Amino acid sequence: MIQFAKHRVAKRERGVTMTIEEILAGESKNVEFKETLPEKSIKYMKSVVAFANGTGGKIIFGIADKTRDVVGFDKEDVFKKMDAIANAVSDSCEPAIIPDITLQTVDGKTVIVVEVSEGRQRPYYIKALGRDGGVYVRVAGTTRIADEYMVKELLFEGSNRYYDQALCTGLNVTDEDIDVLCKAMKEQAVKNARTEEQKAAIKDVGRQQLRSWGILIERDGKDYPSNAFAILTGNGGLHVATQCGVFKGTTKAVFVDRREYTGPLWGQIEEAFQFVLRNIHLGATIVGIYRQDVYEIPPDAIRELIINAMVHRSYLDHGTIQVAVYDNRLEITSPGKLPMGQTMERMKEGYSKIRNEALAHAFAYMNLIEHWGSGIPRIIDKVKAAGLREPEFIGGEVDLRINIYRGQVDTNDATINANDAKNDIGGVENGVSNAGNGVNCNESGTNGGKVPLNKEQIQLENLLQIIEKNPSATQAYYAEEMGVSKRTISRMFAFLQEKGRLVQNGTTRKAKWEIIR
Repeated sequence: MIQFAKHRVAKRERGVTMTIEEILAGESKNVEFKETLPEKSIKYMKSVVAFANGTGGKIIFGIADKTRDVVGFDKEDVFKKMDAIANAVSDSCEPAIIPDITLQTVDGKTVIVVEVSEGRQRPYYIKALGRDGGVYVRVAGTTRIADEYMVKELLFEGSNRYYDQALCTGLNVTDEDIDVLCKAMKEQAVKNARTEEQKAAIKDVGRQQLRSWGILIERDGKDYPSNAFAILTGNGGLHVATQCGVFKGTTKAVFVDRREYTGPLWGQIEEAFQFVLRNIHLGATIVGIYRQDVYEIPPDAIRELIINAMVHRSYLDHGTIQVAVYDNRLEITSPGKLPMGQTMERMKEGYSKIRNEALAHAFAYMNLIEHWGSGIPRIIDKVKAAGLREPEFIGGEVDLRINIYRGQVDTNDATINANDAKNDIGGVENGVSNAGNGVNCNESGTNGGKVPLNKEQIQLENLLQIIEKNPSATQAYYAEEMGVSKRTISRMFAFLQEKGRLVQNGTTRKAKWEIIR
């Protein structure tokens, strides 16, 4: 064992070593420091198991975890310590974990690096504690014992099976139930078809197709429902729901509205989608001679994000998908860690790691998803094309949260908040660009129809009326009269001045505003 370790040490010392910068970055999801080699191996064996159950990681012995000081080891006994680590891992872990144990020189001192690769025989656990109490995972840079659902998730990953294709015990389905599902899926496929050619190509879906996807399980000539059947239809005792909420401000402290949707997945998608549209701003732009309504967040991106959460969430986790609208962002959270082999970076690049294969087949047939893996890159592109900052991806260890921030990004890379206060005017450059061009309720378009004012335009007109009554007041006064923040008023004033609707006369201290009609 020692000879093997020595061989690897010599090989590594001729290669890449850990830098001071990496150490100063501190502990993370994949890095853990230990000042000394603990007498009781379980103190670090939990992390070994957790790394194997996750995306891998390193334990570096000889660096203080709090101060990040490089302590190192004496070269006389360092190989004994390496051998002790290798023996402890071999004796303590089930299934077997074979770490890469090497020496590195950092700041002139010798440290031991134990590198554990992502395991394929999950779940890994500490033998002495058993599988019921010895499975550990990494969460937010710390090692924690896995809960029941996580252990089940690891079991499915380790056996290369899918939870949604497993038999749904306790659910009995009739021939009529199956026919109803087949009919509903075709209706959704037709509804979601983008072209007449795509619509014409849709074929009936039958039992054999459902069997090949894993939605039905055939045994002794009889069809039984899988978990996918129960999830798709909203039956079988599985609590599959989507929670939607609107919050005042940027935290969950104050609810404005709250809904929970259940039933078939395609119905939950539509309900959640419409909920978001009702609670974000609708602006307008002029294309040629016509006015077009424009949502502050691209609707296609919203819908795809909800669909992505539905098809990729963990249904072993009893949590719900949460769709939350805050003043500054749309937040969609789906339960479950990222599947084995998936990372944030790979996901954003379009790499697809299917967690629910049966659901993915069903969604593809219903034209809810196109090419597997293309959803996230397409969402990112649509959001950026709308002038918004790139979506934010958070978590991945227990759940996955994706934030789309409201409000366009200006030329100085500052975010314009789309709902800065009770009645915000953020995104005014895109949504109300017509206000300074004479588009109002008294003018008609060239098509002869009346062009109504949108919400933002109405706010601007209300502000102009207040200014007309009291042209010498302060912006603080106007903000109070409008019920918005001073920041919002400043933006509105800047916009109106830029469009030539408002001119400042007098001095800065004794300004008088003149409205240009």
